[in-house]
Amino acid sequence: MSLAYTIAQKFVSLPPEIATMLLAMVPVAELRGAIPIGRTLYQLPVVSAYIWAVIGNMLPVYFILTWFDPIATWLRKVSPLADKFFTWLFERTRRKLEKNVEKYGVFALALFVAIPLPATGAWTGSLAASLFGLSKKKAFISILIGVLVAGVLISMLTAGGLAALGK
Repeated sequence: MSLAYTIAQKFVSLPPEIATMLLAMVPVAELRGAIPIGRTLYQLPVVSAYIWAVIGNMLPVYFILTWFDPIATWLRKVSPLADKFFTWLFERTRRKLEKNVEKYGVFALALFVAIPLPATGAWTGSLAASLFGLSKKKAFISILIGVLVAGVLISMLTAGGLAALGK
């Protein structure tokens, strides 16, 4: 059983739309987990699962783009462990994305977020945008485009999987 599904079971007493939105806000699930779980566990129609998952996935983006850098800077000053962690995180993120961000800017960010693989969602995209100092407005729009595309892909994969199972 996945961590996303375990978290989703905690929300089962809520209205399915709210549960899907909340699940999409969680970094381990995001939209990639919220749409399939919204469709299966919460029994939402595909369009409803998509819309609520997109809303939930985008809610943390503004806060990450606005507050990540000041909080990380403060934590690095007060904690050697936090400094070590953020040094590792920044170096890893830069190493993975630097060439594409320099070459394609916000388009690379949208593509990165749109790829429905682990660690390529809105949370990671927001952190990357913050690390590279991208404009908050451009980063938000780019991440939104990526989330919308990822949502369509995940919805199609989920629908195909459910059809294959005869559901």
